[in-house]
Amino acid sequence: MDLQEAVRFHALTDVGRRRDHNEDNYLVDRKLGLFIVADGMGGHAAGEIASALAVRTIHEEIKRERAILDDFSTGAQGASKVTIKEVLNLLEYAVQRACARIHEEARRDASKRGMGTTLSLTLVHGNRAFIAHVGDSRIYLYRGGDCRQITEDHTVINELIKRGKLSRDQIEKVAQKHAITRALGVYEQVEVDTLSFELIPGDQIVLASDGLHGYLTTEAELSTRLDEIDGDVAVRRLIDFANEQGGKDNITAVLIRIGEGTAVDGERARRLALKREVLMGMPLFSRLSEREILRVLQVVEVRPYAPGQVVIQEGDRGDELFIVLSGEVRVTKGEALLTTLGKGEHFGEMALIRALPRSATVTSDGPSEIIAIRRADFFDILRTEHEMAVKLLWQFLGVLADRLDQTSRDLRSAREAIDSYDVTAEIFPAVSYDERADEEPDEEGRPTMPLIDAPSNRPPQ
Repeated sequence: MDLQEAVRFHALTDVGRRRDHNEDNYLVDRKLGLFIVADGMGGHAAGEIASALAVRTIHEEIKRERAILDDFSTGAQGASKVTIKEVLNLLEYAVQRACARIHEEARRDASKRGMGTTLSLTLVHGNRAFIAHVGDSRIYLYRGGDCRQITEDHTVINELIKRGKLSRDQIEKVAQKHAITRALGVYEQVEVDTLSFELIPGDQIVLASDGLHGYLTTEAELSTRLDEIDGDVAVRRLIDFANEQGGKDNITAVLIRIGEGTAVDGERARRLALKREVLMGMPLFSRLSEREILRVLQVVEVRPYAPGQVVIQEGDRGDELFIVLSGEVRVTKGEALLTTLGKGEHFGEMALIRALPRSATVTSDGPSEIIAIRRADFFDILRTEHEMAVKLLWQFLGVLADRLDQTSRDLRSAREAIDSYDVTAEIFPAVSYDERADEEPDEEGRPTMPLIDAPSNRPPQ
């Protein structure tokens, strides 16, 4: 059974204590597995129109392409199976259609000029969640007692923090620091953040407008409220919490709960935790946020290898980085064993940057599982995730520096070993006067070549 069938949801919106109308809109379609929160902006109730138009348009577009979602799970007869990227492309297309419709509506009616809306969307399909996000509403993932924000706020303050332009004290003095930098409808198109990740039994996903999350100083404050068994009560308490703190804006919360799964889901959860642990243990990925780790997990592939099976062959050109998930592999060059690698250790990282011949052969030493990341997927992350790209490239430089340092140490050790071993005697065997008796003596009657009784470190003259 897919986890999509074990989904429960709870949703609520409230005008708050300072607004006279509600510009938030939300949508829940359990059959489609679609959940949306939109927070509108604009005068004369235009924000309410924008958020409603966004929700309706996106819903219509995704329903129209329902066959793509069905094919993602089962594969259509005679057609290739739909990929994760294609589902994310569908979500982005739906969001762009909504953006264009809102923009066109504002262009036709001067009273709605400048209207727009934020958009946070979660699609639960099969055993995966798909996310599309624009603006400063948020999506949180609560898993294993830990709650993490998995979307990025598109706001002035967040941009300043990311760019490191100002200190936090300076940022607090910036006017309009909470202004959003992306919204549907302001322009004809908008940049959309998308993400996909595996779901496991017990997961909870929260979609929240800023009227709610604006009062949360830490993610732990949300965690404690999600422990409530009754989902309706949990959502009601979130709304009450925001109102008790002032209720300065409209408040909307959608809570998605994934129920119990099968034994297969339990095993999948264990393996997912192992993959995350291994990735976080690598220097290359150690500084990534939860959202960024989920982005990497989106593109990794786990491959099983039989005992003695070759993973990479010396001299072949490759385009993948490999990380040992379980078991061990042997690294050899020619007939020489260089090293053995185990869980969490990696090889082939240079293939992420350049298509060079492999410098060694790697063979599975017994049964093993290995994570593979392709260069094309790595480059796609660098192109689309700018902040993440900076982190990855700095970490990659660190990995290369460590490799160069290790190579320098190895060369130094080899040089010292060579210097400590005197091969002069092997190159120039010792001779005696008797052996040189047939040499022409010099003017004083001595052989023309010096007598060598013992090895010398000096080179021959």
